[in-house]
Amino acid sequence: MTATAGEHRGRQFVRLQDLSARIESDSAPADRIVLVSPEIVSAMPWNELIVSWNAALSPDAILKVEARAIYPGHATRFYVMGVWSGDIDRHPRMSRSNQKDDDGEVLTDTLALNRPCERVQLRFTLDGVGAGDRSALKFVGLCFADTELSLSELPPNRAAWGKTLPVPEHSQLDYPSGERSWCSPACTSMVLEWWSGQLDRPDLRLPVPDVAGAVYDPNWPGTGNWPFNTAFAGSLPAVRGYVTRFSDVSEIEDWIAAGVPVPISVAYTVLKGAPPRAGPDGHLVVCVGFNEDGDVIVNDPGVPAPVRRVYPRENLIKAWARSHNTVYLIHPERTDIPPDRFGHWERPDRK
Repeated sequence: MTATAGEHRGRQFVRLQDLSARIESDSAPADRIVLVSPEIVSAMPWNELIVSWNAALSPDAILKVEARAIYPGHATRFYVMGVWSGDIDRHPRMSRSNQKDDDGEVLTDTLALNRPCERVQLRFTLDGVGAGDRSALKFVGLCFADTELSLSELPPNRAAWGKTLPVPEHSQLDYPSGERSWCSPACTSMVLEWWSGQLDRPDLRLPVPDVAGAVYDPNWPGTGNWPFNTAFAGSLPAVRGYVTRFSDVSEIEDWIAAGVPVPISVAYTVLKGAPPRAGPDGHLVVCVGFNEDGDVIVNDPGVPAPVRRVYPRENLIKAWARSHNTVYLIHPERTDIPPDRFGHWERPDRK
């Protein structure tokens, strides 16, 4: 079990040694363990929470991830943030539907509260593992966001301008089943293949259909569940994956300058310069660099190969804002990640 601690703006990691084990009842199965966190105080008030996890599960093991918000004098129910398994062919991996109540609701992979909160508690139920065995859970990350905040633009990191990472290119259009819905696993596949080349690890070179099958969520329905994509990546040996939200494009530049490609969630029509369209428009692309003018260079799985494209910086900012600046961070566990800017940023005023 790896103990990881730290925080970024809107992002905190859980110290796994702080999780306490408990038995829910005398009739609990012998191969079940329940891990409960202490109350976690966020670095900012939030109304949306995304929980990421990395677990090395045996084929018969199942992990249920839950979270509840804690207000003064009131705690919400434990909401199910996802059910993950060691083998999707034996046990489905799925989100949980119909969790709306007076406090909030779970939007597939995001807990959305009706009023801001500053405390959360997590509960992890592991079935199909040895009693007392916590080592299956490798990493937990929390992404907090206050969607009512108006964020100020930060100075760019020009060290990323003129830099392009040669990330392998995959198009979801190469697969009839993936034409409409495989952008996320295509991006996950591209990033894993990038690290395969960097680390000389053939086991990370996984075809898009294999990733799509591993992250399929029947309650989505489809392959676009954000934490499922990073959980799959993080289930691989010595790989970390989690979902977070940045405050500004300069943070993407920090990661590109550090040699880490960044999948980003955008409104696709807006990225291409068109007005926002009604209905679903979410799309994942991999940011692989920036040109000399600061425009974004991406591997866009939504176009025929070759998928390398350049989009105007302003388009990226507007399109990315539609997901509240959501990204996947997938990298080796021992990666020298960019330094935390949180302490240098002024906290924006609420609208």
